[in-house]
Amino acid sequence: MQYTDIGIDLGTASILVYIREKGVVLKEPSVVAFDRDTNRIVAIGEDARLMLGRTPGNIVAVRPLRQGVISNYTVTEKMMKYFIQKALGKKLFKKPRIAVCVPSGVTEVERKAVEDATYQAGAREVKIIEEPIAAAIGAGIDIGKPCGNMIVDIGGGTTDIAVISLGGTVVSVSIKVAGDDFDDAIIRYMRKKHNLLIGERTAEDIKIKIGCAYKRTEVDYLDVRGRNLVTGLPVVVRVSSEETEEALREITSQIVEAIHTVLEQTPPELAADIADRGIVLTGGGSCLRGLEDLIESRTGINTMTAEDPMTCVAIGTGKYVEFLAESYEEP
Repeated sequence: MQYTDIGIDLGTASILVYIREKGVVLKEPSVVAFDRDTNRIVAIGEDARLMLGRTPGNIVAVRPLRQGVISNYTVTEKMMKYFIQKALGKKLFKKPRIAVCVPSGVTEVERKAVEDATYQAGAREVKIIEEPIAAAIGAGIDIGKPCGNMIVDIGGGTTDIAVISLGGTVVSVSIKVAGDDFDDAIIRYMRKKHNLLIGERTAEDIKIKIGCAYKRTEVDYLDVRGRNLVTGLPVVVRVSSEETEEALREITSQIVEAIHTVLEQTPPELAADIADRGIVLTGGGSCLRGLEDLIESRTGINTMTAEDPMTCVAIGTGKYVEFLAESYEEP
């Protein structure tokens, strides 16, 4: 009997669904908008993201996942059910086997919450995989060899740093500093430096268009619209990429320090492998310009970003469930 196998990257910022033999079929923001008066869900995914910061009093647009873990169980369950149905279509006769990835630092309670929500969303069998291992598989690294590989997965809510060898994690650190903190740092900087109040979506736009973590020769500019805190009126301010480097400096330094901590704890033989093979960056946060150069300048180790950093974890989770499926299937 052929079952459907699904890999889900349950991210703080977005959810990616991988289906066996089809690849990544769905990528949507993990945002849910619901009506507080009737407790009815109004929109999920991209439609709900467009509502962030723009809803009337009775409609709330929320992210049910915070820092890589479930903060609103009921909403997460409904959101997962919606995305699974959307990815598979309505013709679902057999319950799918689902692999879900979680940050490496989650507690047993948090892991159980993800497992229960996945079962409630319609899974027949659930496998939990740690994000760095999924990211390494998705980045095309052969993790089965007795050789050290260092993965830095910068997501929306958490940054997972791990040294992987023989298919397992040797040393790992998970810090609750990632893409969302980049946005918060930009909001704080704009308020302090320009007396300008901006929302999450505007901060994310600044990060994507001109955000950088390391000083560059060419400077980019962006006109930012927001509300002046002194006059209370809408204004436009010109922001440079050099300013974003200053705004993000504290957050990027925390990520570099965490990488340093993992390197300090790594056994010498594996540390030699990492010095030879380099550090691999995955996750949406690794798309920040200049992050590779910053890590390389601070550690002295060659740093590269995976080919498609956004989908690495989803692809790795999917390949993991494919491998499990092959080992389960009878010859």
